[in-house]
Amino acid sequence: MSEASLLRRPALRWVLAAVILVVAATVALWPREGSETTGVVPQTSRQTSGVSAGDRAAAGSQPCPSAAAAGSGPLAGLQVSCLADGEPVDLAAALAGKPALLNLWAYWCGPCATELPHLQEFAQRAGSALTVMTVHSDPDEAKALSRLTGLGITLPGVEDPQAAVRSAVGAPAVLPVSVLVRADGTIASVEVRTFADVADIADTVSAKLGVTV
Repeated sequence: MSEASLLRRPALRWVLAAVILVVAATVALWPREGSETTGVVPQTSRQTSGVSAGDRAAAGSQPCPSAAAAGSGPLAGLQVSCLADGEPVDLAAALAGKPALLNLWAYWCGPCATELPHLQEFAQRAGSALTVMTVHSDPDEAKALSRLTGLGITLPGVEDPQAAVRSAVGAPAVLPVSVLVRADGTIASVEVRTFADVADIADTVSAKLGVTV
């Protein structure tokens, strides 16, 4: 019997079709270089976590405060990461027991760059009376560290890629914003403006938190 006669048989045609489908499926599932099946991390994941220890060391950021007590208030349970070492920080617990000024900023914010040196000078003046901490409200941590390095800012800071702090305190989607936190974790004031100078910061902290430095 000829090959042409065999191919005309319905049963044989179904067998040949099944073989073709199996081969096609095998080729489709074969691991390709750079695909998820080879365990290669997608480029987007590398970008969000690709900050080296050298980048952190160059920025010279001060360590974040360690948790002093259980956190309370609107920041309770909020987890961020410390710019100095990349470790997770329970923000409310780290701030507990002492008044604090949280400065929300981003590397691309011009007024933030003007304000940050005033905040660093104020923090040096305040000493242990008040915690002054920066909160980078943008996903690009590497650019945040680069910006801080260029400005010479060494304040303790945290990375808040989803702007969770802003949402927790009900601040608008603008920068810079400074959040004045009482020792018990409640919010004394949300300052939606750029501080003019060190005296402006000191006057605001005194009026809203009762801390004179």
